[in-house]
Amino acid sequence: MSDPPLLDIQDLVIRYEKRKGAVCAVEGLNLRLERGKTLGFVGETGAGKTTAALGIMRLLPEPPGKIVSGRILFNGENLLDKSEDEMRSIRGGKIAMIFQDPMTSLNPVATIGDQITEMISLHSDLSRRDSIRKASDMLDLVGIRRERAGDYPHQLSGGMKQRVVIAIALACSPELLIADEPTTALDVTIQAQVLDLMKGLKEAFSTSLLMISHDLGIVAEFCDDTAIMYAGRVVEYASTAELFGNPIHPYTRGLFGSIPSITGGKGDLRTIPGLTPDASNLPPGCPFQPRCDIAGPECSKEAPRPTEVKFGHYCLCHLNRGENQP
Repeated sequence: MSDPPLLDIQDLVIRYEKRKGAVCAVEGLNLRLERGKTLGFVGETGAGKTTAALGIMRLLPEPPGKIVSGRILFNGENLLDKSEDEMRSIRGGKIAMIFQDPMTSLNPVATIGDQITEMISLHSDLSRRDSIRKASDMLDLVGIRRERAGDYPHQLSGGMKQRVVIAIALACSPELLIADEPTTALDVTIQAQVLDLMKGLKEAFSTSLLMISHDLGIVAEFCDDTAIMYAGRVVEYASTAELFGNPIHPYTRGLFGSIPSITGGKGDLRTIPGLTPDASNLPPGCPFQPRCDIAGPECSKEAPRPTEVKFGHYCLCHLNRGENQP
């Protein structure tokens, strides 16, 4: 019998309650992340990726955010049943998160050494002296000289700030690391350095990684499995090699068709017509059907259910069942 996944999200529904009605940010989310693996979580801005991550951490702003139903199993235990005190011990200790902008993640009036030390002290029994020493070791690990432990965030470059955020996240060797667009604010060269650093540290600490990104190149290189999200729903899920080699959902195909080829092929790039729908006013049936070039009559009447088109490859589409591809 195989071991259960480290993270198993089942039928998760998250809504934001507003005066004019509820906005369904995440609808029926199902995700599995195996131990030691990296899962890529891909989608446009507003697809619900960050909301799902905040739901896992139990950090949704309440109100207006609310987890309506579903389960988030971590090591077989439902995080939604945990008290706030229990979640405080889990956050940072067992599950850590790297946010998009390091400037909003770091305390501007505390030194970087103190901020790493504080995380270690909160989640370990080490003495103050040992916590400081471990904080300096973490700076070494992420490529920052330990002599800079007394620096403040404003004294560091963008790439160095992100390295400090990674050091804080990994200081207590969490089992799960959630990285929310960790390279968005960085230039291309620094992006590559930070991603290589994360990959090496993930392997060194035996950490599972949920990588939230809109960059398909990053996902292709770093992720074992990939989930494509649209309008709060995972529309396609498979191993990264399978998904990139055989995309099935029309939205996934549209994303891949919009990527320029390095071989310099001629012709215009494919585009997806229309705009992402308003989450407070989704179209009937399949949310993607107004933009879909193969939509049929049933697509506007009934929401599709996930179908396993081949082993481990799931697609949320009425028409694409594996054998009916355009």
